[in-house]
Amino acid sequence: MTTSSEHQDSEYLQITVDADLQAAAQQVFQRLGLDLTTAITLFLKQSVVDQGLPFRPNTSTADSYTPEGARQIVQSEQLKTYADLDSLWWELDGKR
Repeated sequence: MTTSSEHQDSEYLQITVDADLQAAAQQVFQRLGLDLTTAITLFLKQSVVDQGLPFRPNTSTADSYTPEGARQIVQSEQLKTYADLDSLWWELDGKR
């Protein structure tokens, strides 16, 4: 995340993730019309709204949160996609 004149209060965030996981996630987000920074920002904002993780972690799906599991999800074509970011926002706002 970078600082821009539009977002003067932005902070730089540096994280380390598995390269395969990052690539698989970027494919998912690209299909949603998002870049990685926007997707992470959405995650953080929803975490604040929910006051917790924006999903329910459980042990039955823990094995799918690996680079190989992420790659399989991306390749399965079972992801919900949106024509544009406005469509995604509309659905997110409608579910609140």
